[in-house]
Amino acid sequence: MSKTLKQAFSPDVLSDLQKLPVKEVYSALNTGEKGLLKSEVTTRIHQFGKNALQEKKGQPLIFKFLSNFTHFMAILLWCAGLVGFIAQLPELGIAIWMVNIINGAFSFWQEFRAGKATEALKKLLPDYARVVRDGEEQKILAEDLVPGDLILLGEGDRISADARLVEDNDLSVNQSTLTGESHPVHKSKDEVIRDDLSRSEQPNMIFAGTNVAAGTCKAIVYATGMNTEFGKIAGLTQTLKEELSPLQKEMNKLTRTVSILAISIGVVFFLLSIVLVGTELAVAFIFAMGMIVAFIPEGLLPTVTLSLAMGVQRMAKRNALIKRLSAVETLGCTTVICTDKTGTLTQNEMTVSNIWIGGKSLDVTGVGYDPSEGKILENGHPVASETPDLSRLLGAAALCCNAHLVPPGPESSRFTVLGDPTEAALLVAAQKYGLTPEDLNKKELRLRELPFDSVRKRMTTIHQVSNDRIAFTKGAPKEVLELCTHIKVNGTSMEMDGKTRAEIMEINDRYARNGLRVLAVASRNLKGITGIPQSLSQYTPELIEQELTFLGLIAMVDPPRPEVSEAVKKCHRAGIRIIMITGDYGLTAESIARRIGIIKGEHPRIITGIELGKMQPEELKNALEGEVLFARVAPEQKLQVVTALQEMKHIVAVTGDGVNDSPALKKADIGVAMGLSGTDVAKEAADMILTDDNFASIVNAVEEGRAVYNNIRKFAVYIFNSNMAEAVPMIFYLFSRGTIPLPLTIMQVLCIDLGTDMVPAMGLGAESPEPGIMDIPPRSQKESLLTKKLLSRALLWYGSMEAIACMAAFFYLNWLNGWPGTPLPGTGTIYRMATTMTFAAIVLAQVGAVFACRTERVSIFKTGFHTNKLILVGIVVELILLSLITYLPFLHNLFNTAPLGLKEWAFLIWIPFAVLLIDEIRKFFLRNLRPRKSKGNYEKKEMYNS
Repeated sequence: MSKTLKQAFSPDVLSDLQKLPVKEVYSALNTGEKGLLKSEVTTRIHQFGKNALQEKKGQPLIFKFLSNFTHFMAILLWCAGLVGFIAQLPELGIAIWMVNIINGAFSFWQEFRAGKATEALKKLLPDYARVVRDGEEQKILAEDLVPGDLILLGEGDRISADARLVEDNDLSVNQSTLTGESHPVHKSKDEVIRDDLSRSEQPNMIFAGTNVAAGTCKAIVYATGMNTEFGKIAGLTQTLKEELSPLQKEMNKLTRTVSILAISIGVVFFLLSIVLVGTELAVAFIFAMGMIVAFIPEGLLPTVTLSLAMGVQRMAKRNALIKRLSAVETLGCTTVICTDKTGTLTQNEMTVSNIWIGGKSLDVTGVGYDPSEGKILENGHPVASETPDLSRLLGAAALCCNAHLVPPGPESSRFTVLGDPTEAALLVAAQKYGLTPEDLNKKELRLRELPFDSVRKRMTTIHQVSNDRIAFTKGAPKEVLELCTHIKVNGTSMEMDGKTRAEIMEINDRYARNGLRVLAVASRNLKGITGIPQSLSQYTPELIEQELTFLGLIAMVDPPRPEVSEAVKKCHRAGIRIIMITGDYGLTAESIARRIGIIKGEHPRIITGIELGKMQPEELKNALEGEVLFARVAPEQKLQVVTALQEMKHIVAVTGDGVNDSPALKKADIGVAMGLSGTDVAKEAADMILTDDNFASIVNAVEEGRAVYNNIRKFAVYIFNSNMAEAVPMIFYLFSRGTIPLPLTIMQVLCIDLGTDMVPAMGLGAESPEPGIMDIPPRSQKESLLTKKLLSRALLWYGSMEAIACMAAFFYLNWLNGWPGTPLPGTGTIYRMATTMTFAAIVLAQVGAVFACRTERVSIFKTGFHTNKLILVGIVVELILLSLITYLPFLHNLFNTAPLGLKEWAFLIWIPFAVLLIDEIRKFFLRNLRPRKSKGNYEKKEMYNS
C-alpha cells in the first residue's frame, strides 16, 4: 500500500481498472485481502467524504410559493388592484387581489410535488453494507463505505458503491436503474481487455443503486457518493436549470404588450380628459385608472390556469398525468420525441416468433406470456402433437431456464415473470406445444448448472433422464454451433457438415437482420463418455460443453405495441420527428424502428454510445439532421442528444423509466416517465407520467396540448372582445366633454372581466381537439399568442359590434325616458337603469360571441350548439349573474344598477342573435369567397387561426 490515495484513485488508474488481473486490483486501489485498517478508513472518509448523495440546496418552499404571485401577469394585477384603492374604489382593489391570490394558490398546489428527483435517488440507496475490515466481516452503514473497502454481496442485496469484482460465484446483477434494460447482467471477476464497452457494460464492474439478482461476490470499492455512476446522474439532474415553457414565455410577452397598451391608453385619456373636458386632476386620474382597468384582461390569467387544469384532466383520461401546468401546452409545440424502445414502443414481453429445426422453419403465433394465446405452425398449419425434434428442442430450452411464469392472481390480472424475460419466452413456447415445466422437471431432474458468462455466451444444465445424464446448452448461435459435431434431424443424430453449418448461420443472420434475438440449443448424453467424472462438483464448461448435438434455433422478439404504428404515422403527419434512443443493440433497434415506421430510408445512421462519446457538438447536430437512431448509450449521452436538439431550436419531449434517464428528462422541454415500469427518480424528474407506458399516449397528449393552445387563443379573442366594448363608453364620456355621463362603471367592467366572462371562457378552454389538428406542423416559436389578426378580430370586429350594441342600449333607455328632449341624467334611477342597460348589452353580446369564437370559418350550425356542455353552463351562469346584479337590491349600490322592465329586455334579447348572425355572414364569405388552395389547407388553417 505504498501508493498515495491520490495516485490510487486517479482517473488514469480507474479508467483502466477493468483491464487489471485480480491480484493487481488490490495493489492498484491501495488495499489488501484483509480489507482496510480502522486508521485507513478514518483517513479515507476525511479525504473522500461520506458515501452519500449531496443534495444541492434548492429554492426554499416559501420562495416557490411566492413565485406564483410575482410573475409579470401577477404583478400587473397587483398594480391594477392598487389602482383601485388609489381611485377610492376599495371593493375593486380587493376583488382583483383576491383573483390573484386564488390563482397563485391554485397554481402552487398543482405543481407542489414537482422537483424531487434527488430525494427519490436517495431512497434507492441501502442503509447498510457488509465489508471486510481488519480481517473481519463487519456490518456498517452504507454511508461509511470508502474507496478501497472490500465489500461482500449476496442474492437480493442492493449495491452501495461502485466496485471492481475480485471474487464471484454465478453472479447476476439487475442494472435496470442504470441502463433501462430489465434482464439481469452476468458478471465475472476476470479482466476485460476490450475498449468498445461503456462503463456500465463492463462485466467485472458493479455499480451503486443496482441489485444482485443471483449469486455472491466480493468486490473492492473504487468510487463512493457523488463520484459513483449513480452520483454523477444525480449531479447532472441537480445542475440542470428549469427553463420557462413556451406558454410561460408567451404569457410574459402578452403581459408586457397588454401593460404597455393599457398604460398608454390611460395616459392619453388622462391628458385628453384634462384638455377636452377640463376635469380636475383627481377626477381625471380616476377616469384614466378606469380606462387602464378596462384594458387589462383580469380574467385572462385565471382562465388560462383553469384551461390548463382542464387539459390535465382530459390527458389523465388518456393515460397521461401532468405534473406541471405549463407542460400541457408545451406538448402542443413539440417538434421531436426522443423515445426508448423497450416497454414504450414495444410490449416489454419477449415472445418466441420463429423456430428452426432440422431444415424446417416454424412460426409461433401469439404475443406475451399467456401460453393459451398462440400455436406453433408449419406452413400455416398446427404442427403434429408428436414431433420428436421440436419436442426435444423446446423441452431442452425450457429445462435450461431459471425463470418462472406467474399466472394471473390478486396482484396482477396477467401472466408475469420472475427472472429473465428471454427465458420466460422459452417457457411459454414450450407450453404452447404442450410441455409444462413441472412435468419436464419431474421426468428430467436437474442435477447441476454451469451458469452463463459473458465470455462463453452460453449456459448449461445437467439432468438425470432415466439412467442417463444429459447436458442441455443454450446460448449465442455462433458460440454454441462451434461446439457441435452432430445435428438432430427427424429424431436421428447425424454428423454435421460444413454445408449444414453455413445454412444454420445463414438462418441466424436472417433472423438477426429482422431484429430477432436468436438462441441456439444443443444437448449431449454424458453416459459412458471417457473423461467425464462421476462427481457433479467436478463438472466444468470445458469438460461438458463439447461434442454437442445441435437441436435448433429459437428466435424471439419484444413485439411492438399494436397501436404504435398508427401513433408514429400521426406524428409524421403532424411534423414531429421521432428519434429512438435505446440501450439495446443497433440491429434490433433498427428492425423495430423500421417495422413501426420511425425509419423509412434504406441506410439510416446508427450511432452507438462509443461513437457518440467521440463526436463533436457540430458533428452530432449534422447527424441529427438525417435519419438516425442511438444504441447502447450512457445516461450523459442521452442528455447530450437532447441538448443538441434544443440548440437546434427544437422543442424536445423525452421518454424514460430508469435512473439513467433522469438528467435527460429534467433537461427536456417535456420529460415523460413511465408509470408502470418507471423508477421514482424518473417520475420525479419528469413533467408527465404515462400510466400505461404507451408511446401512443404521448401522441394523444400532444394532440391535447395543441388543442389547449388553440383554446387559449379562442378565449383570448373572447376576453378581449369585451375590452373594446368596455372602453368605448368611456370614450363617449370623454369626447362629449362630460355631456354624456359615464355609461359603464368600473365595478361593472370588473364584473364582466371576472364574473360573467369567466365560465364561458372556461368553456372555450374545454373545446375538444378539432379534426385535422394533428395534420399540421407544430406552431412556430416565433408566432405570438396575440397576433395582429387575432387582436383585430377581437377588438375591431367583435369589439365594435359589442360597442355599438352597448351604446345603442344606453341611448335607447334614455330615449324611453325623454332624451333627447331632456339632458342625459348623471345620477338617479334613470342613470342607474342606463348603466344597467349598457352592462346587460355587453353581457348578452358576449353570449353570441362565445358561440362565434368557437371557430373562425366553420359555421356554428355545423359544429353544433350542444357539443360543448360547459359553454352552455357558462351562459346559464352568465345570465344568472346578470339577473342578480340587476334585481338584488343589496347589489345595486355596489354595481350602480337598477331593475329593468319588459321594454328594456325586448331590446336586449336580440343582441346575441344579431352578433352571431353577423359573424355567420363573415364566416360564409370567408369560406366561399376567399381563395384557398384546397379544402385540406382551409381546414388546417382553421386550427391555428381560430
